[in-house]
Amino acid sequence: MKAAAIAPVSIRKAIIGDVGRIQALVNHYASKETMLGLSLSEIYDQIRDFTVAEGPRRTLIGVCALHVIWDDLAEIRSLAVDPKIRRRGVGRSLVEHCLEEARGLQIPKVFALTYQAEFFRRIGFERVDKAELPHKVWRDCLKCTKFPNCDETAVLKIL
Repeated sequence: MKAAAIAPVSIRKAIIGDVGRIQALVNHYASKETMLGLSLSEIYDQIRDFTVAEGPRRTLIGVCALHVIWDDLAEIRSLAVDPKIRRRGVGRSLVEHCLEEARGLQIPKVFALTYQAEFFRRIGFERVDKAELPHKVWRDCLKCTKFPNCDETAVLKIL
């Protein structure tokens, strides 16, 4: 049974004032080893990659980043939704916004490394062998405590 959607939710590109809230949300999940943590410096460096979801009273309730890897490939990363409102469509809305952004940039393929492969499958991603991804995508993996024994699933969507 799907939980009721929350309203109103606003999806927009991140701004500098969101950096602390983005870090808190992402690092909440990083502390559970379900995603890589982010320093403030990394978020400032990549602020243009981030999209956020705001709930009532401009509360940041979700975040997702689209990171361009090459002319034909981008990555969905740092997808995090406030644990109190998971399974209400916020994550899906964030990913769909990022996919539209990739289409606008004319990037034909988007991938993610995830523990939530079923979530991505419902949005049209397919599982792929990690070996199919270019070596460049593993740059951030070097800071993961699980490297080189990655237990995430690679998923890919052709746009």
